[in-house]
Amino acid sequence: MKNHSILFVCLGNICRSPAAEEVMRQLVARRGLSERIVVDSAGTYGGHAGELPDPRMRRAAAERGYRLTHRSRRVVEEDFERFDRIVVMDDMNYEAMHRLAPSREAAEKIYRMTEFCRRHADRSYVPDPYYEGHEGFALVLDLLEDGCAGLLDALADA
Repeated sequence: MKNHSILFVCLGNICRSPAAEEVMRQLVARRGLSERIVVDSAGTYGGHAGELPDPRMRRAAAERGYRLTHRSRRVVEEDFERFDRIVVMDDMNYEAMHRLAPSREAAEKIYRMTEFCRRHADRSYVPDPYYEGHEGFALVLDLLEDGCAGLLDALADA
């Protein structure tokens, strides 16, 4: 397997993308690939820059053994150079990242998280749980665990 770098993107980088980052980080570590796969996350909106993930997402993640310590940051153009895959959570993020892409080649790095889901193949996006209750955060984690496992398998096959 060659080396890979993955950036997970959602709107504010306080719920979905930092959770995806940690889910993937743990999957990668369990497979002994931490030296080969680098993960990070960012948001298309910078209003939460420097903040920890939403406390409700941190609680839901902790129930599954994930510790979310990422500090929110906004996507920058250099991310298109630093990462070979940019994985977004919904169509709004997909469109925003395409607008930010500096070239057609850079835009080809953008994928939807649900493209990698197997158990939730009927889903077209990872919903934003910000205005939801605990069930919304649990659903997001279900989708991220599924998508990250599928993504890691895709990288192993590449």
